[in-house]
Amino acid sequence: MTPERFHRLRTALSRRQPDLTVLMDRVHKSHNFSAILRSCDAVGVLDAHVVATEDAVAIHHATSAGTKKWIAVRSHPSVEEAIGHLRGRGFAILAAHLSADAVDYRDVDYTRPTALTLGAELRGVSPEALALADTHITIPMVGLVHSLNVSVAAGLVLCEAHRQRASAGMYDRARLPPDEFAARLFEWAYPTLARMRREAGRPYPALGPDGDVLPD
Repeated sequence: MTPERFHRLRTALSRRQPDLTVLMDRVHKSHNFSAILRSCDAVGVLDAHVVATEDAVAIHHATSAGTKKWIAVRSHPSVEEAIGHLRGRGFAILAAHLSADAVDYRDVDYTRPTALTLGAELRGVSPEALALADTHITIPMVGLVHSLNVSVAAGLVLCEAHRQRASAGMYDRARLPPDEFAARLFEWAYPTLARMRREAGRPYPALGPDGDVLPD
């Protein structure tokens, strides 16, 4: 671990947004799943959530570019459980879906805790998730196609969230509690050692100002 890499990791973590996330509702194509994670990383999403299909979602490494190392993916057995978990943490639930009462995605306030729900391309967001969502959002289109690729749609919405949050100064300071920030930074910098410590039931050691592991 070089000091330069450590400071880059610390800077990226200081810009993570613990109250901005996506919920992938049975997004089953690995390249879409991975591309959504890349967009999450680009705008500072801390954790992503997924309700998987019966077949486990495989991360396509060529698309994700190793993003799963930086975005924790939380799996849920059902969309009802996932949304209940997020709502219990204070998230507003958005669903990307062209319904009769859907609003322009740019008219949403993304500075509040926000969970963007995305569905598979052919089936879209499930009826269960649509019924539980607080707001349906849509991306205005003037061409002949009816919808965008799900990962492209995710990127557009997340970039709008980034624009609003940057204007509000939400990237200007670390937003994680100090203990969680220190733990996440250790896991990013020393993933193998972090796993060994967890398996042994031992706390993470402190890190020096340039990322060196300090004695216990």
